[in-house]
Amino acid sequence: MTAHKDDARRNKQADGSRAERPADPLMVLSVEKAFRVLESFDPTHASMSLSQVASVAGLDKSAAQRFTHTLEKLGYLRKDPVSKHFEMTTRALKLGHNFTRANPLIERAAPYLMHLSKTTEETINLTVRDDTEIVFVLRFLSRQVLNPDVTIGTRMPAYCTAPGIAMLSRMRPEDARRILERTDLRAYTPDTTWQIDTLMEKIALSAARGYATAFEEFYHGDLSIAAAAVTSRQEPACAVNIAVSRARYTRQDAEKRFSSLVVAAARSISQGLPQPHG
Repeated sequence: MTAHKDDARRNKQADGSRAERPADPLMVLSVEKAFRVLESFDPTHASMSLSQVASVAGLDKSAAQRFTHTLEKLGYLRKDPVSKHFEMTTRALKLGHNFTRANPLIERAAPYLMHLSKTTEETINLTVRDDTEIVFVLRFLSRQVLNPDVTIGTRMPAYCTAPGIAMLSRMRPEDARRILERTDLRAYTPDTTWQIDTLMEKIALSAARGYATAFEEFYHGDLSIAAAAVTSRQEPACAVNIAVSRARYTRQDAEKRFSSLVVAAARSISQGLPQPHG
């Protein structure tokens, strides 16, 4: 993902996460602060001084010093002996690796995405929703990959992506609207659908036809078609999408060729999802 497109949004969300929270007797605030420090490191803050860590994480310098020291001792941060700047280490990848290897949803979906990849020779993605965003959790690249900076763990706004709209379309309309109302809605390109009423119309259309499209709404030249896999309770669990280039397909051709394929893959994944608890 291009860093400048979502840096302000991510910083805004980080600020919001530090707002006043209801009292929770089980909440270990020191753990929350440690993760706040780790999450401060991103493409625009890859290497930071202690003062910068304190500022970005919203901590005083003394607390930042204790947390960076602890995280360095645990192997998640390293400190340059010359510049005294901190940066994340490869140990941080272990958390993401454990998630992808242990997640039954990814295990269930992988064969279907691999089949789509071999059949279409296009880029195939599996995403899940995290509140107002989608997160890429599995990705099969084609030779014509559009956005090589999109990797596992990349986040994008749900409202202007085909997977996001696909998952919102499998929710109750009032729940989808609430998600949109707490989203930082804006136009990333001239083609972005970003006003709530228009988005709700798009979500309703996607619900009716069983798939969603996003044509150059986040990236120029990107044509994306997606369908959501659902649990036995008909709740969206994830979305499968195919992304192709406008240089190789028209919008109409991409939709006609790939919509039935993503719908079929999503239905197959849905049939084998674990029974939700509760």
